Amino acid sequence: MADEDDRGDGAEDASRVGSAPRQGRRLSDKILVAFHQACDQSDFEVAEQLLRVLEMMLTRRPVSPDINRRRNIETLVAAHERLWHLRHPDSDEEL
Repeated sequence: MADEDDRGDGAEDASRVGSAPRQGRRLSDKILVAFHQACDQSDFEVAEQLLRVLEMMLTRRPVSPDINRRRNIETLVAAHERLWHLRHPDSDEEL
């Protein structure tokens, strides 16, 4: 069933066992989504930890040249800015 693949509980169809992993979002994209969800829920400690993991992933030496590196770094900077603004809401009034 198609619904089984979308459950997200890790259950695999028997025909998929041993096959190549499904293509989908990159792990860094999933971490960024989780970061934004943590921000939306005002869980800033979790957001900060996710941001640290994302930063580690994006700044380590790549195995192969990444054509999206600049965009990834810009996304990381924007995430840092979002967390900073959420933690310092009064600073927006000073600008």
